[in-house]
Amino acid sequence: MLTMRPPFTCLTLLLANWPFSAGSSQLQAQHPLEYQDSSHSSSPLISLHKALVEHPSITGSETNVGHFLAEHLKSKNFTVRSQNVDGDRHNVLAYVGDSAKTRVLVTSHIDTVPPYWPYERRGDELWGRGTVDAKGSVAAQIIAVESLIGDGEIGEGDVALLFVVGEETGGPGMRDANDLGLSWEAVIFGEPTELKLARGHKGGLGFNVTARGKAGHSGYPDQGKSAIDMLVQALAALQRIQLPWSEEYGNTTLNIGKIGGGVAANVIPDFAFATVAVRVAAGTPESVLELIKTAVLEASPEVELSFTYGIGPVPVDYDVPGFETAVMSYGTDIPRLKGDHKRYLYGPGSILVAHSDHEHLKIGELEQAVGGYRRLIMDCLRRLVVTTS
Repeated sequence: MLTMRPPFTCLTLLLANWPFSAGSSQLQAQHPLEYQDSSHSSSPLISLHKALVEHPSITGSETNVGHFLAEHLKSKNFTVRSQNVDGDRHNVLAYVGDSAKTRVLVTSHIDTVPPYWPYERRGDELWGRGTVDAKGSVAAQIIAVESLIGDGEIGEGDVALLFVVGEETGGPGMRDANDLGLSWEAVIFGEPTELKLARGHKGGLGFNVTARGKAGHSGYPDQGKSAIDMLVQALAALQRIQLPWSEEYGNTTLNIGKIGGGVAANVIPDFAFATVAVRVAAGTPESVLELIKTAVLEASPEVELSFTYGIGPVPVDYDVPGFETAVMSYGTDIPRLKGDHKRYLYGPGSILVAHSDHEHLKIGELEQAVGGYRRLIMDCLRRLVVTTS
């Protein structure tokens, strides 16, 4: 059963003297894709990125970074509101003026995978957990919107920022964002894309394999039943499956991410398990699921399979000129946000260093991302004006 979360509770409602009139947008201004700040050490962008990374926020413990982000946005004269998600962590929504209803949403996630790696600057590189995935996107998005406001190019009703929790483990933050009662005409999602505009990303299928045997003394294997043997047979069968592929998204791939079982070398194990993630490049999750069930149960009929989620390939919009494009092999919150809106995926950094002990981001790429987000936002607003005029 889906539990409805309480609506946003207002952290602050600021009636500030903005440097523009409500609703004003100078939408014809042109901006370069690149944004450069030569004073790296004092750059608001670098300072914000550093502060975000220095607040550890492994999924489930995003409370502190959420509070920091809300206070930072308040200090920049945004109206900031909070939505509780699964306890004391919360999503953060920020916008200009009194109305949360905007035409464009800019969003990313504030949680990271474990373990936490401290922030460190090495020359022109910024190292640490979350520097790439996805606090690089968060910092660049905020600075991009702040700069557009400061230039008088966007105003009330144009753009909102939404930063969510839990993207790395099932997306409860974006799931609950659907309860806000808001909709947008375009949503710009921030993830590491190497400054390329994504054409889409692979879907996903998650499942667990569980084996139950009979414990006994290892000197008498006929008196027990090895759960690990059962599991190994099942996992070997997975490696032999011919998974579907497509011209656009490439191969469907499978990763056995975690294995456990047994208590000691001289004890026949009575329990073993594995968790598996599939990146779906073609077909439907249901069709891939059937391939897996058939292969596993033929090889090891007594194991149990439990499927946790299934999403097909996710196409997104890439109709903004001036960007390289690419297909991403990872999953995002994009399919979790309901609505009939245009969907863009863009951000600094490489996914190839995310989730690793060498996660890092070049300062120049972080700065260029600000220009990229500005360009995406303004292009969306121009298109929406043309569409509705």
